[in-house]
Amino acid sequence: MCQIFINADPTLWQSKAHSLRLHGVATSIRLETLYWQILEEIGKRDGLSVNQLITRLHDELLDTRGEVDNFASFLRVCCGRYLMLQLAGRIPADLAIPIRSLDPVYVLTGEPAHGGDNAQRPMHAKTAARQAQA
Repeated sequence: MCQIFINADPTLWQSKAHSLRLHGVATSIRLETLYWQILEEIGKRDGLSVNQLITRLHDELLDTRGEVDNFASFLRVCCGRYLMLQLAGRIPADLAIPIRSLDPVYVLTGEPAHGGDNAQRPMHAKTAARQAQA
């Protein structure tokens, strides 16, 4: 079993810092090469650079949660969920199909309910207002 994992290209687990600006504020995010590759693939599907994708994810997380805690971990989870949803057939493997064109309700159908205190967390006011306008 271990050979399947240990024979991977060692550059995939090398950590790389990526500098970007989030609304004019210079910041740096450190992730393993594999995650940068997955983020690049996700962004390309919607015609976004990695910086544009990260900014969009940051803004939507902030709008939904009202805060951004441990953003690098959030990005890793996004990558893992992207791959898991592809394996489940909820996100098409065809990279020409943009993520933004997918129906989120369909994509998330069958996912387990959120557990812990996240299930009790209220919706952020900006998100509630945006959904009320829709």
